[in-house]
Amino acid sequence: MPSPLPEVRRARGAVAAMFLTNGALLANLLPRYPEIKGELGLANSTYGLVLAAFPAGAILAGLGAGALIRRFGSAPLAVAGTILTALGLFAASWAPVAGVLAIALLVAGACDAITDVAQNAHGLRVQRRYGRSIINSFHAVWSIGAVLGGSMAALAIALDVPLRVHLSVSGSLFAVISLVALRFALPGKDPENSTGGADEGAAATDTAEAAAAAGTTGAPPSATLRPTRGRTALLLGALVVIAIGGTLVEDAGNSWATLYLARDLGAPAAIAATGYIALVGAQFVGRLAGDTLVDRFGQRAVARAGGLIIAVGMATALAFPTVPGTIVGFALAGLGSATLVPAAMQEADELPELRHGTGLTVVSWLMRLGFLASPPLVGLVADAAGLRYGLLVVPIAGVLVIALSGVLSGRRAARDTEPGNVSATL
Repeated sequence: MPSPLPEVRRARGAVAAMFLTNGALLANLLPRYPEIKGELGLANSTYGLVLAAFPAGAILAGLGAGALIRRFGSAPLAVAGTILTALGLFAASWAPVAGVLAIALLVAGACDAITDVAQNAHGLRVQRRYGRSIINSFHAVWSIGAVLGGSMAALAIALDVPLRVHLSVSGSLFAVISLVALRFALPGKDPENSTGGADEGAAATDTAEAAAAAGTTGAPPSATLRPTRGRTALLLGALVVIAIGGTLVEDAGNSWATLYLARDLGAPAAIAATGYIALVGAQFVGRLAGDTLVDRFGQRAVARAGGLIIAVGMATALAFPTVPGTIVGFALAGLGSATLVPAAMQEADELPELRHGTGLTVVSWLMRLGFLASPPLVGLVADAAGLRYGLLVVPIAGVLVIALSGVLSGRRAARDTEPGNVSATL
């Protein structure tokens, strides 16, 4: 396979830097949530509702991402969103009461949602230039950023660095990195694949023929037939649920891992922070191997295996609660969820009834419902029966992924759909 052009390789590095900053920003705040909860004197239910402001902001702003991408381009929009997210998180560190904290998280969540869609859109644009799966590698770098951010937070806690100083330094650092990355992104506006366009139809036909010639199975609807609008809506719905399955797992680590290990299992603060780090660290390992696994076995098989790992791993950890076992359980949940969100986003972006960025925007927007519903739901269950029972949402998410993974593609040939392609998978 011919090597990508130098500018395409540089663009891949730029997108990786965007994912790194996006993962690191919020991760610098997450391990310090219990500190904020204690300082503001929040009950579990109030704490859950305040945390829900972040995904609520994402839902309010997320549907506008597609139009903004077409107006400004995916790379500039991703960088602008990164800077604004950093400012919103910094504002959260100054919140004197729950209401102000919720507003700061609302703004940060809105900006994060736009960044998320924009950086994934640019990543898929670069992937089309590569002609093979690389989207999971970007999400692996996001996990590196999350581990980096969580580790920075753990170090700040250990050194007793004030929260405001900590977030001002981390926000400035990652804003600068994103600005440097913008210089190396792909130039120009993002291409659109209009419904029924000749180029898109040819690409779909060629992909289907290539898959048939290679003896592959399970190609997605976008590669084998042009679905009706109703079928497209059903497919999007299933992809949204798969993505939500991944976000439920992530939110369990984001919002509750540190609190559960510290308060319910009695782990020291520094050890309690490793539950979240274990989840995103294992998620990184899964995403690092994800592109190879997807190219070999297909999205469907990888997602089913991931759902099984999530369900069995976390259910076992909750059934036999210990500090080491729970950390391992969060790690297995992270490993199993590694490819779920990238898979749902890629499949949605390739639906032929929709332009590039439209299906991606819809899935990204609706999957935030998982982040919105999870904190208050888990918080209410925790107040009524204990956080251990609230965390049952994680194995339930694994079961849902297993049930719906049939909508994902099997092994198939990748194909470039953007001018400038230098290789194609046969």
